[in-house]
This record gives sequence, structure tokens and C-alpha cells, in this order.
Amino acid sequence: MGAPITSQIGWRGVTIRIVFWKRRWKSDFDHLEIAAMNDAPIPITETGYRSYFLPDGIVEEHGGQEAYVFTCLDHEADSEAWKKT
Repeated sequence: MGAPITSQIGWRGVTIRIVFWKRRWKSDFDHLEIAAMNDAPIPITETGYRSYFLPDGIVEEHGGQEAYVFTCLDHEADSEAWKKT
């Protein structure tokens, strides 16, 4: 609970801002906000912005917010739809 953790990653030439809220609104879930700079397309969203609500602890199980987002991006980048872009 408390303040969000903000970080930035680079993924295949796109700068991505990540905001991680642990137990958002004092609930049992965590919240990730993912925004590609300049609204660049990324495989998890066509608009450059994505919001995930996840059960508490999932992000940590994947090694933290940056590792979780890299996993999501790499997984979706393997899709046929993304490969066409």
C-alpha cells in the first residue's frame, strides 16, 4: 500500500513507463499502468496504454513490475497479429 513505484524500460526501441500500485485502494489486488512514450504501438495495446489489475503477489512472483511487463510484451510479440505489424 502507499505510493506507486514508477519505472521506465526500453523494449525493442520503445520507451515504456510503468506505474505499479501495490494493493491498490487497500484491496487484495495490485495495479499496473503501462504507457508507451509517444503512444507507440506495443503488442499488449494498440493505443500505447494498458492497465492491468492483478491478484496481490503476481508481479513479485514474476520478479517485479519490469520483469512482468517484459514477459507480457515478449509473449504477445510472438502472436501472429503482432508479427504482421
